[in-house]
Amino acid sequence: MMPLSSLRAVLLGASGLALAAGARAASLLLTGATLHTASGPVLTDATLLVRDGKIAAVGARPAEAADQTIDLKGQHVFPGLIAPVTVLGLLEIDGVRATRDTTEVGDYHPDVFSWMAVNPDSELIPVARANGYTHAQPVPLGGVVSGQSGVIALSGWTIEDLAVRRAAALHVFWPSFALDTTPKDRAPDKEKWKSPEDQSKDRDKKLKEVDDFFTEAAAYAKAKSAAKGAATSKAVPAWEAMLPVLRGEVPLFLHADETRQIRSAVGWAAKRGFRSVVAGGRDAWKVADFLATNRVGVVYEHVFSQPARDDDAYDVHFSAPGLLAKAGVKVAFSDGTDRFGASSIRNVPYAAAQAAAFGLSRDEALRGLTLYPAQMLGVEDRLGSLEVGKEASFFVADGDILDIRSHVTRMWIAGKEVGLESRHTRLYEKYRNRPKAP
Repeated sequence: MMPLSSLRAVLLGASGLALAAGARAASLLLTGATLHTASGPVLTDATLLVRDGKIAAVGARPAEAADQTIDLKGQHVFPGLIAPVTVLGLLEIDGVRATRDTTEVGDYHPDVFSWMAVNPDSELIPVARANGYTHAQPVPLGGVVSGQSGVIALSGWTIEDLAVRRAAALHVFWPSFALDTTPKDRAPDKEKWKSPEDQSKDRDKKLKEVDDFFTEAAAYAKAKSAAKGAATSKAVPAWEAMLPVLRGEVPLFLHADETRQIRSAVGWAAKRGFRSVVAGGRDAWKVADFLATNRVGVVYEHVFSQPARDDDAYDVHFSAPGLLAKAGVKVAFSDGTDRFGASSIRNVPYAAAQAAAFGLSRDEALRGLTLYPAQMLGVEDRLGSLEVGKEASFFVADGDILDIRSHVTRMWIAGKEVGLESRHTRLYEKYRNRPKAP
C-alpha cells in the first residue's frame, strides 16, 4: 500500500495539473482561421483575440502580444451553439424514472425553475458539446404553465456554475384546437368519448383558465405595488415568480403547433402586451405574415417530422424555416422535449442544414443555431456571435458545422478551453483497443 504522505503528494500533483488544464489564459490569440461571426460577414484568414474570458478583437491581427497563440490555418471558428427548448440535463434515460426530472405535478406552477434540477454530471452534456453546443435552455414540463427555464453553460461543477440566466422564459403549453371527430361507436374507449361540441367547450374552458390565471397574477402585482411600504400579507411564491413576466423582463414561450392554436396563443399574448416566442411551430409557416407582424420568433422543432396531413408535400417541414425567414420571422432550431430530445441535440445542426437545402439561406441557418436563440433568451449581449465584448464561448471545426462531414476539434466556454471527450469517445477507444483474436 502506498504511504499516506506519498499518496497525498500524488493527489496534490494531480490536482495542480487539473487546475492548470482548466485555467483561463489571460489572453489568447487565434490566427489564420475562417471566422463565422453570425452577426456579420465570414472573415477569412482572420484573428480572434480573447482577454479575461471575453472577445477583445475580431478580424485584423492586434498589435499587442498574447500569452498564448494558436495557429488555426485551414480551420473554422464558430460561436458556441445554443440549444433552445430542450430537456438536456433534466433527462438521462427515459426508461429509468430516477433519471427523469422534467415534469412537475399540477397545471400551474410558474415558480418552478428548471436550472435548479439540471444534473451537471449528465453524460449527454459532453455529447452535445462534441458537436458545438456550449449552452442550452432546459425546459420544465407538465401542465399548462409549466414553469421557467434558464440558460445554462455546458461546462461546470455545480448548477450554480452552469447557470447563465436563471429565469429566461415562462413556458405556456397552449390548449389544442384539434377535435377528435371519431364516431362513438368506433371510439377505442367509449366511456371517455366526447362529442366535438363538448371538446370545444372543454377547450374554451381551458383558455379561460389561462386568461384568469394571468389576470389574478396581474391583480397580485397591482396590490403589491399599491401596498409598497405598508404591511402586507405573506408573499405567494407562484405570484412572486410571475412579477418579472408581467413587467416584461421575461418572455413567454408559447408551445403550439396547429395553425389555430398558434394564432390564438400569439393573439392573446399580443393583447396582453407580452413578448412571446412560439415553440414547436409545426404549422407556423402558414401564419408567417401574422407572426412577422407581431414580431414573434419561432423555435422550430419539426424539420424531420413526418407531414401531418395527407395533402402536405413531402418537404413541407424542410421548407418551413425558409418560408418563415422570407416573411421576416426569426427561426431557431430545436429537437424538442420528447424522450429523445436530450440525446439527439448533437444532430440539430443537420436540421438547420436540411432547411438550408430547401430555401433557408446558409447565414440564417447558422443564426438559427447561435444568434437567434440568444436573442430569444435575452442573452444576446454575451452569447450568440463573435463580437468584441461578448463572452469567449466558441468552437473550432475542420469544416462548416452545417456539413455532417465536419468535426469539432476544440472548444472554449467563457474563455476556458473544455474537453471534447464523451461517453461515445471513451467507448470508441475502449473497443478500438480490444484484444484481437490470435
